Amino acid sequence: MRGDGLAFSLPNWRVTRWLADPGYPVSSDIRLALVGELYGCWSVFAGGVINTVAVAAALALRTPNFLFITWFVLEITICLLRLAVMLISYRRARDQLTTPTDLHILLSVAWSASVGFGVGISLGSGDWVAASLTCISSAAMVGGICFRNFSAPRLVGTMILCSIGPVIPGVALSREPLLFAMYLQMPLYFLAMTGAAFRLNKMLVAVMHAKRESDERARLDPLTGLNNRTGLIDTLRSKLASKASGDQTFALLYLDLDGFKPVNDTFGHAAGDELLKIVANILRQTASPDDVIARIGGDEFVVVAGNPAIDHALALGERIIEVMTAPITLPGGARVNIGMSIGIAAAPDHGSDPEALLFAADAALYEAKSSGKSCWRLASAEANLAALRKFAGDGLTARPVASAA
Repeated sequence: MRGDGLAFSLPNWRVTRWLADPGYPVSSDIRLALVGELYGCWSVFAGGVINTVAVAAALALRTPNFLFITWFVLEITICLLRLAVMLISYRRARDQLTTPTDLHILLSVAWSASVGFGVGISLGSGDWVAASLTCISSAAMVGGICFRNFSAPRLVGTMILCSIGPVIPGVALSREPLLFAMYLQMPLYFLAMTGAAFRLNKMLVAVMHAKRESDERARLDPLTGLNNRTGLIDTLRSKLASKASGDQTFALLYLDLDGFKPVNDTFGHAAGDELLKIVANILRQTASPDDVIARIGGDEFVVVAGNPAIDHALALGERIIEVMTAPITLPGGARVNIGMSIGIAAAPDHGSDPEALLFAADAALYEAKSSGKSCWRLASAEANLAALRKFAGDGLTARPVASAA
């Protein structure tokens, strides 16, 4: 699997879409990852190019007739085009632009067909030195084709067929009875290597699924199913990176339950966990689909507002406080009254990195707690100073900020 973070475009043409398809349903992100694998393993690509060009050049020098010179020219042309398309694709992927994946796939098939053309004309020439050289070369290339492209097993099968398929007519042209054994060998070789590509593909997809599930678990809070701190930090970094590209500002709401400890003390930690699940569901219902919700520990939650307007964040804070002040019924039937205090910070005004934003919002949350709870405060210099004093342990109480719910 790719580790460089580059994303290559899915093919658009019908034939290339079919060639790149694994042959069974996969999710869109897995499909994109499989296409990206077709651009990997530069060492195998270089080895294949050097091998086939060297063989074609040697035979064009040994037998400088029209067919062998044509094969050499084909090899040089196709290999240079493949290299150019790959370099362009990498450059465009780094710039997050569409890549010429259709051309990349078709040129891979054209290269294997050129290898097969060399096999066919070598066998048909009756030159057993040339025939041996090309057959060994093409057989070696089959391994590289399978290893480099098994993320698209249909492409592997097509390339193998193009590279060793011409053995069949080549043997017929050679009129050498002993070579007729290749009529049995080549189909078996084709089926074995293509089957191996399909099996390797399923193993690769299984690993991709496992990695995706592992990544998701690492980003999610196991109790509520919301994002955890890791997922939140990733979200903030992504939005801040987009901000650098010219996107508008966004707001972060730092939430803390009022009265959560008495629930734990009175009804037990199991009831406290159930309350946290209920709060998570309330936040899902109150926030919009574009908002990102996270639980970052204990009874602390964060909402990253999808709407860039600060007025949206303030209104969202008002709604959350309103719904959280209503009585909540626990699974055992007990009714509890809690509230929600909220600190709000906006990017980039209150911070241009996740840590700074969280600190600013936490400082505003401290102001809200100090102002009587169940209200919101917007980050400010006064709120930051109050938080610093709190962390320093000097016991001073800052004056409240004027923007309350």
